[in-house]
Amino acid sequence: MLNNFRYCLVFFTLLLGLNSHGQQALIPLPKKAVWSENQLDLSHGARLSVDGTVGKNEVTLLEEILRKNDVTIKRKRKLPVISLYIVPALHGIDSTEGYTLDIGPKGICIKALDTKGIFYGIQTLAQFEINKSHFSYVSILDEPAYSTRGYLVDVGRNYQPVSMLKEQIDVMAKYKLNVLHFHFTEDIAWRLESKKYTGITAAENMTRWAGKYYSLEDFNDLIDYCEKRHILFLPEIDMPGHSAAFSRYFKVNMQSEKGILYIQDLLKEFAESFPSLKHLHIGGDEVKITNKSFMPLITRYVDSLGFKTYGWEPGSNLQAETVRQLWMGGPEAIDPTSRLQYLDSKHLYINHMDPLETVTTLFFRKFAEQEKQSRQLSGAILCSWPDRAVEKPEDMFLQSAIYPAILTFAERIWRGGGESGWKANLPNKDRVGFSEFKEFENRLLAHKNKYFSNLPFPYQKQSEMHWELIGPYHNQGELEKTFAIEQDLYSDDVKVYKKQIGGTIILRHWWDSIIAGIIDDPKPNTTFYARTRIWSDRNQVKKFLDRLCKFVTILCE
Repeated sequence: MLNNFRYCLVFFTLLLGLNSHGQQALIPLPKKAVWSENQLDLSHGARLSVDGTVGKNEVTLLEEILRKNDVTIKRKRKLPVISLYIVPALHGIDSTEGYTLDIGPKGICIKALDTKGIFYGIQTLAQFEINKSHFSYVSILDEPAYSTRGYLVDVGRNYQPVSMLKEQIDVMAKYKLNVLHFHFTEDIAWRLESKKYTGITAAENMTRWAGKYYSLEDFNDLIDYCEKRHILFLPEIDMPGHSAAFSRYFKVNMQSEKGILYIQDLLKEFAESFPSLKHLHIGGDEVKITNKSFMPLITRYVDSLGFKTYGWEPGSNLQAETVRQLWMGGPEAIDPTSRLQYLDSKHLYINHMDPLETVTTLFFRKFAEQEKQSRQLSGAILCSWPDRAVEKPEDMFLQSAIYPAILTFAERIWRGGGESGWKANLPNKDRVGFSEFKEFENRLLAHKNKYFSNLPFPYQKQSEMHWELIGPYHNQGELEKTFAIEQDLYSDDVKVYKKQIGGTIILRHWWDSIIAGIIDDPKPNTTFYARTRIWSDRNQVKKFLDRLCKFVTILCE
């Protein structure tokens, strides 16, 4: 009972310390924030003062936040003022997405160089823990480390309804992501209506989610929805690879003479259907180039339609003016002498990672080994590739930690930094990186409870899960082979190979030449055991499946 009491006492003290300084569980954490114990009381209402150049959407968003927190807007002069101002200059702010947020005795003031900054300042305010219309005093100066903070959703393989896409866009906006990379053409299906070639979206030309596609109205709706939230809609028409759906309909290869004419027709129709779009991803990955003039020709044609082009790297022969989206290879830095423009998506595929590993990996990521934006690198795009068929769209969010990933990525891409190399496991408890992760994890779980109670959010606290690995034992390829150590597994005299913290322990990563597991020199056909302690509120005997605590690895040379 004494140990239990001490644990609770320490935990309670930490909570009191956190609240007494008014600090909030914000994601992403602002660049600079100075908190105070005092609070602004708006229970009697407030006056609203808005610069005429601030957008209507921003004012509406602010009013919604105030209404949810029982703050009434009045015209009385003696009331505190809530103000939104666009100014020509702000000390310490260079980005049009940056802002200052000050809360004090006179009211709340958000300033920015552009409406985008006002929008992000309001999004930060929306995350405040507000008790009975009381706002903690704070002075925030904030701006992003990278100007491109994207999220890719693949609807070519598995269709998602527009309502689900809007739900993800809302989450993107809340956490300050600003590019929706929309991958809608695939081998499996072409999912955008064509008025000229209506059969391209016919059910017989799709091998999964047959007959499910987006109308021109759906697309325009998504474009408008993104624009109101300061999100760039970046569609991808993958060329010439991932184009089996195109070939099934037209009966030709896209790189052929006829195929080029057809794809140009579709591109022209696309440009005419969505005149507000100025950015287009042209793909270029995972394909055998049989016509070396295809990509240069298509790039020039897309340029002539008024689009800035993006393509996958490595891929086909992209042109110098096309932004390279990195997707394969190690974490090496970009050549600083390169004149090309890049975005990082290497090891940013959510479907490649276990949900707990996802948060660990993304928290420590250092994009292209850079601290912040450079001339060559404007940012990164997190990717959701649901490769496998799913019965219903919601399954994609359960199989991959999409929302935990978005929040963790949003933290890292806004703040910059990270650690060199790619991490799959948590660092040792005595390292600064561990304490930083634990602090972020607390904020992440606070957001899970507050904003995602009715949405799939497959993440649990792992920074307090302690494991001891015991081994290795050579199993000669017999996966079910047992060893005498199983009889003494819980003895304090057992030699422990390594101690590790975390919910998912990567013994040997499938990219072991790039990402280290916790086994220093993994050998084929070896067995490891893992043991941990589980808290019980009373002294009792409980049965557990020992086999669940046994890790078997098959390591191939």
